[in-house]
Amino acid sequence: MGPRVLHLLAQRPSLTGSGVTLDALVRQADRAGWDQWVVVGTGADDPSPAVGGLSHDRIHPLVFDPDPLPGMSDVMPYPSSRFSDLSPGQHAAYRRIWSQHLRAVLADCRPQLIHAHHVWIVSAMLKDLAPTTKVVVQCHATGLRQRELCPHLWPDIQRGNTRNDRFLVLHRGHAAALTQALTVGQDQIRLVGAGYREDLFHPGTRPPREPRGVLYVGKLSPAKGLPWLLDATERMDPPPHLHVVGSGAGAEAEALVRRITSMPHVTLHGALSQTDLAHHMRRAAVCVLPSLYEGVPLVLAEALACGCRLVSTALPGVLDQLVPHMEFALHLVPPPRLVDVDHPVQADVPRFVEQLATTIQAALGAGSVEHDPRAATALAPFTWSAVFQRVEQCWLELLADSVMV
Repeated sequence: MGPRVLHLLAQRPSLTGSGVTLDALVRQADRAGWDQWVVVGTGADDPSPAVGGLSHDRIHPLVFDPDPLPGMSDVMPYPSSRFSDLSPGQHAAYRRIWSQHLRAVLADCRPQLIHAHHVWIVSAMLKDLAPTTKVVVQCHATGLRQRELCPHLWPDIQRGNTRNDRFLVLHRGHAAALTQALTVGQDQIRLVGAGYREDLFHPGTRPPREPRGVLYVGKLSPAKGLPWLLDATERMDPPPHLHVVGSGAGAEAEALVRRITSMPHVTLHGALSQTDLAHHMRRAAVCVLPSLYEGVPLVLAEALACGCRLVSTALPGVLDQLVPHMEFALHLVPPPRLVDVDHPVQADVPRFVEQLATTIQAALGAGSVEHDPRAATALAPFTWSAVFQRVEQCWLELLADSVMV
């Protein structure tokens, strides 16, 4: 058995981008021979979550009950609370229960390395709990977003995270933002990107494609641009068949569900397994990401691997990481200006909707990329095996430093 690494995600696994990343890294590290333990947050409805095929004795969940787990986004695909709504006493309790849980796991596990997800509260505690252990923190951008929503929490988070050893980011924009936010050096930051599961997402034996089938995958949230995607499809003549895959909680998600179910050209599929999602991607002609805020949207790589054309807002992670590889299949829409992180300037909304509709129509008429030989080359940097090679290199560098010290 190789070196021992403890993975830490203070969220529910598999249900968000960071959860999918955790699962994929654990699977890849298992193949590479690492000795792995995992700590995650969860709810009472899933007290023993699965992660990356590990045995349950290696997975140590912290169950939030009866209060829901605070989410790294204000709208999560499961019941959650918001960090910005917690009182000082609730924040103190959050830190206390995580500290107690981690102390117990660290005493049992004694890792040589900790790989944490999200530059936020729990990652800021790690050097207090394990001062001599090397700590890698993977930034998914939501911590930087929460910084704007909870500025009163940032000084302690900044102080704690600055002590960590390495930070992994999805694209160069995140690296620049992290350098400024934490005042850490560029030499502490590594660009690793995001990956997709090539064993699941591929053309396969594709069912008959729906010529005007359009797929949306994401949370049921305005921050993901879903209300304006619905507007855009309504103004198309004839409207495409829009398939909505995802879930959400709270008043905004409930309002979107009511609207979707009233629209005859829209089908709501809810949250799906990755296997079922890949099936829908093989049927769709176009996959649309109308989001107002993202890191590197992995769903676009998954959809391209299944043969979809892509429509996306021109976000920094898309422009930096995806356009250089996927320009032949990717149709871009300028995003609206934003206020309060992920709310559009209302004056920009009509043009955004119009451009979404025009771009989706153009993508539907552009022809299939299913057998385009450029796809394999474009997707090569985004396989999880390629991403893990970059992550593992960082792990090994830190362990070598430990030996030298």
